[in-house]
Amino acid sequence: MLARLSPHTTSVSLRGDGNVPNGNEPDTQQQSPEAKEDSAIRGIEALGQPQPAKPQSKLYTVSIIGQIEGHVVLPAQNKTTKYEHIIPQLVAVEQNKDIEGLLLILNTLGGDVEAGLAIAEMVASLSKPTVGLVLGGGHSIGVPIAVSTDYTYIAETASMTIHPIRLTGMVIGAPQSFEYMEKMQERVIRFVVGHSRITEHTFRNLMLNTGELARDIGTNIVGIDAVNYGLVNEIGGLNKALAKLQSMVTQTKRQQQMGVGLTQ
Repeated sequence: MLARLSPHTTSVSLRGDGNVPNGNEPDTQQQSPEAKEDSAIRGIEALGQPQPAKPQSKLYTVSIIGQIEGHVVLPAQNKTTKYEHIIPQLVAVEQNKDIEGLLLILNTLGGDVEAGLAIAEMVASLSKPTVGLVLGGGHSIGVPIAVSTDYTYIAETASMTIHPIRLTGMVIGAPQSFEYMEKMQERVIRFVVGHSRITEHTFRNLMLNTGELARDIGTNIVGIDAVNYGLVNEIGGLNKALAKLQSMVTQTKRQQQMGVGLTQ
């Protein structure tokens, strides 16, 4: 019995700025043209997209795209973000001293509840500054991921769908099954309320709304409404998100320098 949280049955893909940062990557400037070409081809084969040259920026980007794949492999034609690919990247971001901040970009339909919560918990536990940007949609289990960053922007036309947890597969008609669903739903509610400015009462009302979504329960909120409800911090795009992240990195450095000065 698998818990899923997605408004539609579609899919996802991920990827950050290319390679997982581990601090031990070869210097691409010393590679021959043939080696660089082979590396680019491997990147296309592995991630389905061309890889740019190694950036000089110390800000790392991770994207949550399509449908979040959990414990069950989705059909090949689905675009998926695999949580077993995302989590090692987040661990590497935390360990790599050259990485100073994380930009998390979302355009997801949702997906596996436990996989989504795992990603959200990992992002929320990073010691480095994090900024989220919702583009297109941050639906279902994408909502906890969206609020897991220190500061979150949403594009003016982007939307977020809030609805109860759904189950796929066989459901045993016993009280324990429904108690399990309630407990999992409480996990989602507690995380969202704990990492945003929305109240539990408001979030529950949005989740259980019966008057907006046809043939379904829940609420779809767009852009400024997500800000007004307190789910995200501000309307903005890539320029604002990068500027905010750089500002947070600068502030963190200043605080660390002050701390070192006080202890010496």
